[in-house]
Amino acid sequence: MLKMTIYVILIIIIGAILIGVFHLYRVSKKNEVEMAQYEGEVIVPKKLSGKTLVIYYSLTGHTKEIAEKIQKMTHADLYEIKTVEKLNTVPWFYLILKKQLKDKIYPELAGDMPDLTKYDTIFVGGPVWWYTVSTPMRAFLEKIDFQNKKVVPFSTQGSNFGTYFEYFAQEAKNANLQKSASFNNLPAKYNKAVDNKIATWINSL
Repeated sequence: MLKMTIYVILIIIIGAILIGVFHLYRVSKKNEVEMAQYEGEVIVPKKLSGKTLVIYYSLTGHTKEIAEKIQKMTHADLYEIKTVEKLNTVPWFYLILKKQLKDKIYPELAGDMPDLTKYDTIFVGGPVWWYTVSTPMRAFLEKIDFQNKKVVPFSTQGSNFGTYFEYFAQEAKNANLQKSASFNNLPAKYNKAVDNKIATWINSL
């Protein structure tokens, strides 16, 4: 009986590993196809009219990297959303997040909200957690009023942005929403293609 139990557990573990490997392979191929269209000559982003602000929340640094690329290309100011209590990626981190999302209890934010009165275009981005908007970004959206400014949402994720933009559109108060963009977590070999993707996106606004 014990042997049978061990065999069943091993089969489950091996199956989970194989599913995970297959998923990573599919994501890798999808990224390869998508980024191929942004290879080649450097695309120069257009100058946006008025003053621009980039607002972002980042836990692991990927959203920060994208936000700083946007900021550099648009000559924008930068505002980082921070939490009073630092979020730690412990092994049970995503279980904590799932409970926060279910109970709608979001982390307390640190510092003052940004003054949007002097800006014409506002980029706002954060990571996708559980296929939706991260809890710190949800806390931010509860507090901010976009005052009918042009708001350009973006997300960062492993593979799928889920309901991120749908939720963002519902909760972004008085936002004049513009074309959104999503960015998968990619290895360094795609850096130039990512730059071109951002520039192409900016040029479409």
